[in-house]
Amino acid sequence: MLREFEGLVAVVTGGASGIGAAVTRQLLDAGARVAVLDLNIDDADPEALAIATDVGSDESVRAAIAAVEVRFGGIDIVINNAGIGSQGTVEDNDDEEWARVLSINVTGMVRVARAALPYLRKSSAAAIVNTSSIAATAGLPQRVLYSASKGAVAAMTRAMAADHVREGIRVNCVNPGTADTPWIGRLLSTAHDPLAERAALSARQPHGRLVTMDEVAAAILYLASPRSGSTTGASLAVDGGMQNLRLRAE
Repeated sequence: MLREFEGLVAVVTGGASGIGAAVTRQLLDAGARVAVLDLNIDDADPEALAIATDVGSDESVRAAIAAVEVRFGGIDIVINNAGIGSQGTVEDNDDEEWARVLSINVTGMVRVARAALPYLRKSSAAAIVNTSSIAATAGLPQRVLYSASKGAVAAMTRAMAADHVREGIRVNCVNPGTADTPWIGRLLSTAHDPLAERAALSARQPHGRLVTMDEVAAAILYLASPRSGSTTGASLAVDGGMQNLRLRAE
């Protein structure tokens, strides 16, 4: 792999598992110095700086970002990946659950970006990549709260890009389809027929399978790369064609 991130410092929230762990490994392989910010850092890549962080707490986030700067001397890239899931229709989640999910999935990204901006402004390769979802662009059953949070991330990404483009800070997001992550694994394990549910989720995507974590990570690295200097305010779908393709039934 090209060492295109050599000398750059990246922060990856939710970087100890799932898509975040895949991003962390690919960034390390590409030469970056990486700080993993996660609630549970037990499984964080040993080559990364792991900092136990609650993105639901501004104090926790600011302390973590300051620690990254002390250790590495700056920050060039922020991967806002931490997030939580939620199921149900508009009737099923109470106000407390709405506040909890929005605090992590939306305001959590705000907290991290806000704390990192003073350091990003000093970088010649500044980039923020937010993890949104196919749920931001397609109506999915039983996902009202989660969809609302990811729709907010997509809209916020465009507004952030407009605010900071003239400062040399690019802001983009990825919209993964249903990815083969630990969270999806846990959902499947609670299904009445896990194999049938996995088959249904796979069939929902035109290429006929779940998206891999490495595929999403590769898209995130593309958006974060200094070689993508003219890409900002973009949403990159990694969904096997789920959003844009309409195939005829066979």
